[in-house]
Amino acid sequence: MIDLVLATRNKGKVRELTGMIRGTPLELNILSLLDFPDIPAIPEDGATFRANAMYKALAAAKATGKLSMGDDSGLEIDALAGQPGVLSARFAGEKATDSENNEKLLGLLRDIPERQRQARFACCIALANPERVIDVVEGSCPGILVEKERGGAGFGYDPLFQPLEYHRTFAELPPVVKNRISHRAKAMEKALMILEKYLYSPGNDAYR
Repeated sequence: MIDLVLATRNKGKVRELTGMIRGTPLELNILSLLDFPDIPAIPEDGATFRANAMYKALAAAKATGKLSMGDDSGLEIDALAGQPGVLSARFAGEKATDSENNEKLLGLLRDIPERQRQARFACCIALANPERVIDVVEGSCPGILVEKERGGAGFGYDPLFQPLEYHRTFAELPPVVKNRISHRAKAMEKALMILEKYLYSPGNDAYR
């Protein structure tokens, strides 16, 4: 069994990613940066989700000496010219809570009717070993922003985001549904195919 380090300390993200990976036949021991408290926080100052995902994956791989997966994702809102984008986790400040980010977002959207609140969640996932970034994949999920928080599941902007063709927010949907249709699920589906190909490729003796 080979170790895979998730390059995050976000407990909600760790829970989601772990659930997706454990539903596959890959024999992986899943760790996260929560298991490596001495590793400093990895900065997320890239201009794109892709840049942040690549940097996080490679930094975690080099720091731990293990195969690592870096994820960067966020919310892009048409009426706000793509904001909050890469600043999603710190939209209301560097140490902002989910509630503070949601409150700021609702304030900016106060005068915008729901029919004009088109948005999408976007996600990039990078895989890296200590020597290089192996590959990067993307996923997205379109929807709208509702006018007040709904639901108690999920994290981040989940209580405000209602995916297309559903009448419930991510925070109202059962986790099994969210983990099938979300931006992260779509990116993870691609990442797992790359991971399987990498692990079982000729010359890689991870399982031998």
